[in-house]
Amino acid sequence: MANVQMYSTAVCPYCVAAKNLLKSKGLEWEEVRIDTDPARRDEMLERSGGRRTVPQIFINDTHVGGYDDLVAADRSGELAKILDAGA
Repeated sequence: MANVQMYSTAVCPYCVAAKNLLKSKGLEWEEVRIDTDPARRDEMLERSGGRRTVPQIFINDTHVGGYDDLVAADRSGELAKILDAGA
């Protein structure tokens, strides 16, 4: 199964949408709340190349990006490739 990590905050509609998309794919994820742990925010910034918005999604250590990036990867077939690479 794919290793999915999502950096998020408590009040984030795009995070909810991303979780729903991942759930529809039968995926589970580790949620990293950056609003409650500033050190994890710094970790997200470093891993994402400085992107400050949430969600920031990583699948098998590949940075997918935010919700819009996740949707685009799903529509283009890139998400399936990332998931297959980790299988």
